Amino acid sequence: MFKKILIANRGEIACRVIATARKMGIATVAVYSEADREARHVRLADEAVLLGPAPSRESYLVADKIIAAAKATGAEAIHPGYGFLSENEEFARRVEEEGLAFIGPKHHSIAAMGDKIASKKLAKEAGVNTIPGWNDPIETPEQAVEIARGIGYPVMIKASAGGGGKGLRVAYNDKEAFEGFTSCRNEARNSFGDDRVFIEKFVEEPRHIEIQVLGDAHGNVLYLNERECSIQRRHQKVIEEAPSPFISDATRRAMGEQAVALARAVQYQSAGTVEFVVGKDQSFYFLEMNTRLQVEHPVTECITGLDLVEWMIRIAAGERLPMTQADVKREGWAIECRINAEDPFRNFLPSTGRLVHFKPPVETMWQADTEHRWGVRVDTGVFEGGEIPMYYDSMIAKLIVHGKDRAEAIDKMRDALNAFVIRGISSNIPFQAALLAHPDFIAGRFHTGFIAQHYGGGFRAEDVPHEDEDFLIALAAFVRRKSRERAAAISGQLPGFGVKVGKDYTVIRLAADGQHRYVPVHVDEFVGESGQATVLVGRKRYQIRSPSRLSDIVITGEVNGRPFTAQIERGSAKNPLALVVQHNGTRMECLVVSPRMAELYRLMPYKAPPDMSRYVLSPMPGLLVDICVQPGQKVQAGERVAVIEAMKMENVLFASADGVVAKVLASKGESLVVDQPIVEFEK
Repeated sequence: MFKKILIANRGEIACRVIATARKMGIATVAVYSEADREARHVRLADEAVLLGPAPSRESYLVADKIIAAAKATGAEAIHPGYGFLSENEEFARRVEEEGLAFIGPKHHSIAAMGDKIASKKLAKEAGVNTIPGWNDPIETPEQAVEIARGIGYPVMIKASAGGGGKGLRVAYNDKEAFEGFTSCRNEARNSFGDDRVFIEKFVEEPRHIEIQVLGDAHGNVLYLNERECSIQRRHQKVIEEAPSPFISDATRRAMGEQAVALARAVQYQSAGTVEFVVGKDQSFYFLEMNTRLQVEHPVTECITGLDLVEWMIRIAAGERLPMTQADVKREGWAIECRINAEDPFRNFLPSTGRLVHFKPPVETMWQADTEHRWGVRVDTGVFEGGEIPMYYDSMIAKLIVHGKDRAEAIDKMRDALNAFVIRGISSNIPFQAALLAHPDFIAGRFHTGFIAQHYGGGFRAEDVPHEDEDFLIALAAFVRRKSRERAAAISGQLPGFGVKVGKDYTVIRLAADGQHRYVPVHVDEFVGESGQATVLVGRKRYQIRSPSRLSDIVITGEVNGRPFTAQIERGSAKNPLALVVQHNGTRMECLVVSPRMAELYRLMPYKAPPDMSRYVLSPMPGLLVDICVQPGQKVQAGERVAVIEAMKMENVLFASADGVVAKVLASKGESLVVDQPIVEFEK
């Protein structure tokens, strides 16, 4: 076994590998860029080596520097994590040639699966289902019908040079195939000057389901069940679970056996993943093979009780798999939510900056620990007070839960999201909460188009319906009563001027447009020692019990005998006196005041926000890489104004109307904050 390994990565995956290495008694070497000097993975490792400047092309992607760091520190092996150089055939070859072990598959396996066309050909030869199709140009509509019949309806008729939805038709019968071919060909000729058309099987309501495989250097290959990864936004996975709520045992076995056949065909030695597209009739077809550890590997670890990183290391050291396919467990249900530094209410734009508060939910299962399961786990590479840099991807944590069945896992995940405190930057937690509460998700009725179908116009606060908003109002009143009781108990108050507690309150549900909701609330039977009270909101009665302190952001307790977890804190950006309540993705800003104060508040005039229509504002924190206009320049609507870069994304800002530039308010190379004015137009 290795005595020391180097992790050629950063963030949560580097921390994940360090956890297993520590368990195995292996020393670790971290590598880092200038932006990651204070990063968590650098702190956790036994040694750390600086690679270079922040951009990954000058640090984490420079193979020579990584290999030199391994040699200088005496590391015997390199774990590439995922991303960066993890599926780089040349890097794997170089590591082996330098006399080091690559903790991953052999370079020839990476090469075989790296070419999409070649990998599909190899998969077909190995007996793996590939999407049936006709890839040669088709000359006549009659030939198109004949081919479509051979493939089996429905089929997709596609222009060879197609794109943007042009030159694409779906046919369900001979008539549609005949007409679709003709119109598709004409459209392709007119749009692209290329009338070549081909046909392939159309997979209806496709799901993205992948099989985890594990192979050693002695010819043993196993499949470790499947992961359901269909909840995606712009082809990026958002929620993953194991097992899939969709496929049958027979389909699972058939997919697993085909994944093993493919792994054997390329002499696969490590953890890897074979991805399939699965139709609503449970037909499945090979997409690609990922020759590395997957982001979502923890859900497989939960249901199998196997540490995948440990087995990657053991296999790289030449060890033999000690289990057979019959030994592979499938216990309970696991779900993973990717917690990203992005603002779901601003079209998921990156959100960078300092983590003022970062308090994950209480963990009851941990990385590299296969003994403690059936709980909550957080994989992260950040810490409170740390910085989320703009140079790398937006994922700040993975939240994983393991329950006895899918319903319990969903409930655990909703509670864990409620307890996850992130302040200083925006996160996608409200979006995750909305997905988990969606009736189609709960019922397991979804496919890869789920998010586009339900949130195609973007994500808004209204898209997070709360099952009982009056509970949030009751909770705000409960906390306010608790604070008044404490204030009244402070000694030394002047006679006649002491704090009066009172039982009647009005909760003012604040709205951005000034259309506030006024709700009378009665708080009675308050017992401070046990932290309980009866709260009446209209005709609804809430018996609340909570031991949480007023200083706690996360409040836990029971309401009408049922447990709850919520977040509540005083003060918001708009109103320092407001209470902000968050629960199940819903955020409510309110004032809890006496009935008389509520009457007076109604008389306050509404102050409209300033008109910023003359300005181009930065939609996200980032680096201003280009200013495309100058003062006095006439600009038309849709014309390029500025370019901002953050987290591997380049965001181009366009003028929303015709106008003349009055001032340029920011400089090229400047770091911007959200809503910072960049350009001002004349009135």
